[in-house]
Amino acid sequence: MVSAVANTSSAAGAATSSVASATQAQQDQFLKLLVTQLQNQDPMNPMDNAAITTQMAQLSTVQGISQLNATMTAFAQSQSYQSVGMIGHNILAPGNTLSLAGGKGMVGVEMAGAADKVQVNISDANGALVKTINLGAQTQAGIVPVTWDGTTNSGGVAPDGNYTFSVTGMANGAAISPTGLSVGLVQSVVMNATGPSLSVQGMGMVDLSQVKQII
Repeated sequence: MVSAVANTSSAAGAATSSVASATQAQQDQFLKLLVTQLQNQDPMNPMDNAAITTQMAQLSTVQGISQLNATMTAFAQSQSYQSVGMIGHNILAPGNTLSLAGGKGMVGVEMAGAADKVQVNISDANGALVKTINLGAQTQAGIVPVTWDGTTNSGGVAPDGNYTFSVTGMANGAAISPTGLSVGLVQSVVMNATGPSLSVQGMGMVDLSQVKQII
């Protein structure tokens, strides 16, 4: 993972440098045109200060727009490289699905703040409650990893397969609903108009902004 991050960071840096070079070329071209205009002006009717000021203001505007475009382009490219580096890794993202394989399952809970009590309720494909995992009190906001060994509330062992889960809790005497996070393997990256999306096993398409943690 470290190697992947290093490679994507290097590529993003190269892309940023390329965009910066293109921006500088646009500025140089604009200045060249302005200088040519000044050199070829009519000596009997030279450009007045207001006209020159207007030209310089236009240069400043073009420069600002170019810099903004360069920043946005570099940011988009950086996101693309970052998402590609996630391929082959598990992520945590909002969801309610849980896969039990080899007697092991994992999900996450995102806490918005402290809570007196939090529990994860796991159900089978028919919606029947299989397991309740008590997480106890949580003292701060953040992501809490939750593992399941496949045991059930009745003392049995649940078969491997797909399950769903929900998260409930209490804080200061009031019910709260912490965010459940599913675990999924990133299989590929799809580029679209709003940015990169991840194709995640068992979760479908997940927007890059929804990724809470890389495992």
